[in-house]
Amino acid sequence: MQTSDKLLADLKLLHPKLIDLSLGRIERLLEKLGRPHEKLPPVVHIAGTNGKGSTTAFLKAMLSAAGLRVHVYTSPHLVRFHERIELAGVDCVSRPIGEDQLVDVLTRTQAVNDGDDITQFEITTAAAFLAYAETPADVLLLEVGLGGRLDATNVIERPALTVITPVSMDHAEKLGSTIAKIAGEKAGILKRGVTCVVAQQSDEAMDVICQTADRVGAKLIIWGQDFDAFEQNGRLVVQTETHVLDLPLPALVGRHQIVNAGTAVAAALQLGELRQNEVAIERGLVTAKWPARMQRLDSGPLPELLGRNSELWLDGGHNPSAGIALAQTLADLEERSPKPVYLICGMMGLKDAAGFLSPFRGLVRHIVTVPIPGAHEAPFTPEALVEVALRADLSADSAVDVESALKRIELLDASPKRVLICGSLYLAGHVLARQEGVEVQGN
Repeated sequence: MQTSDKLLADLKLLHPKLIDLSLGRIERLLEKLGRPHEKLPPVVHIAGTNGKGSTTAFLKAMLSAAGLRVHVYTSPHLVRFHERIELAGVDCVSRPIGEDQLVDVLTRTQAVNDGDDITQFEITTAAAFLAYAETPADVLLLEVGLGGRLDATNVIERPALTVITPVSMDHAEKLGSTIAKIAGEKAGILKRGVTCVVAQQSDEAMDVICQTADRVGAKLIIWGQDFDAFEQNGRLVVQTETHVLDLPLPALVGRHQIVNAGTAVAAALQLGELRQNEVAIERGLVTAKWPARMQRLDSGPLPELLGRNSELWLDGGHNPSAGIALAQTLADLEERSPKPVYLICGMMGLKDAAGFLSPFRGLVRHIVTVPIPGAHEAPFTPEALVEVALRADLSADSAVDVESALKRIELLDASPKRVLICGSLYLAGHVLARQEGVEVQGN
């Protein structure tokens, strides 16, 4: 009997590279499949370096609270591939695609592709479009995989709305070595006559986004110009030219989530179903869930390795901007409830590890580095990551796995403490899998 594990492994063999940005191959396959990407519900297309997933999570919760059926496409997955393709239910709850339906759309897409050269992300995106086209829904939240301009999701000719979350340095080997180049790739999702909500950006990124919008004829709704969001008296205030919304703080932890939540609210106000539904917007803010984004692990085998009154947190952030945001979040937690702070960190080898770790200087007492099992590309060895941390003037040593790292920290400090596991979504996936007692499905 065919399984998604076997199919996904086979699909990886169709192209020598995991990532090879292009639209030609998926356009060819979609044509053979009967153009399912033209049979989708209205699409909200979301690009950016940081905050894509959180912004998507807020929007999903808001739309669901308004009684709408929402499809969601995200990547990478944390534990099971099925997480990437969430399908709307008749009860307005979005759920990961079931194994039988995933096997069905992968099998049909594989047969139509007939061995042609195509990356795994491209062919699985085509399969996702099949599933979305064949399952009734009111909206599809479509998250870009990498970049935007040449990402496989960028075959939607006229989305209902586009969103660009904060742009920063990441994937420089694929997208370019400057913020301007990366912003140009993200701005590739802009379409003539389609409004784009643009989150808080550096001047360099904003200049490129504005230039691209002028060239293609896209209308921009810009943070700091057309809308703003800030925390005031324990509330989230979002201001636009026509609205002032006094909202509860978002459920997701961290000062950076103010930006993501504010961007999601500004996007929601561009969607007719939410424009006059402040109740749904409020409910979405407080019910949104997004695993491995400052997620508190309260129970299970890993928290039990720490002493009483200690805290264990998990975040998949892995670039310098994420490091700054996480350090700020830990500092805010420290201000409210002082505890010694420790990191457990594993990172992929192409990431800017020094840029990610440097913001924690003076904040964390010690870092324990760990390997990332089953990574699709070469990760930093724990020893190499220790060297990076030491050069950044951080105390560090290595362990063979997360469990050993937690035991090491407990030996170093028996007092109540705050431990953050971070540096990689792939590491975060393995942590959640260990919590659940399951195996991670390959990326």
